[in-house]
Amino acid sequence: MFVIIADQVDSRHDRDHVDEAIGMLTARFGDRLVLPPERTAGDELQLLVADGATALAATLALLRDDHWRAGLGLGAVLEPLPAGVREASGPAFIAARAAVEAAERRPLRCAVRGDAGAEDLGALVDLLLAQRSRWSAQGWELHDLLERGLTQGEAAAQLGITPQAASKRARAAGLRVDAEARAAIGRLLDDRAGAAADSGEAPTGVAGA
Repeated sequence: MFVIIADQVDSRHDRDHVDEAIGMLTARFGDRLVLPPERTAGDELQLLVADGATALAATLALLRDDHWRAGLGLGAVLEPLPAGVREASGPAFIAARAAVEAAERRPLRCAVRGDAGAEDLGALVDLLLAQRSRWSAQGWELHDLLERGLTQGEAAAQLGITPQAASKRARAAGLRVDAEARAAIGRLLDDRAGAAADSGEAPTGVAGA
């Protein structure tokens, strides 16, 4: 499974964003979560996810604004599961704690931890984040419509632009590459989490973050 721990950046000089982040995650991913997000300590939240695609999507959603750093931990979770994520435990939670601590020192505010191969996946997530950091507001606007299931033509009509202009926006942002990369990373996360759970290997620490 996958545990996401997100910690608010510079919370001493900003208002609390935990409740709105929990609302966003619940609205977007609620039926795909094993245990829904909860505030765990002060300005921190935590959630449990069963599949790599959802874990990646939730992590990217948190990191879309500058309020959060996020750690994604993969591995086994002790069962039976409790009613709330704050009472859950297991290697995936240990890995997520190491990941969010590592994320504090990373420029893109994200880290992946689990078994020995998990950090390699973190580098791929960094590539996605670096690419997205260059998107224009128009690129994000088109991305959001496509993610809602609209075709590019339908998105163009809603934006009041020509299909050719929408295609140009999509190419400029690399939206197709982004979507294909997210699908591939999601599959790799599933493979890595399964390997970590089967091996029983202890989560890696924060060294080398």
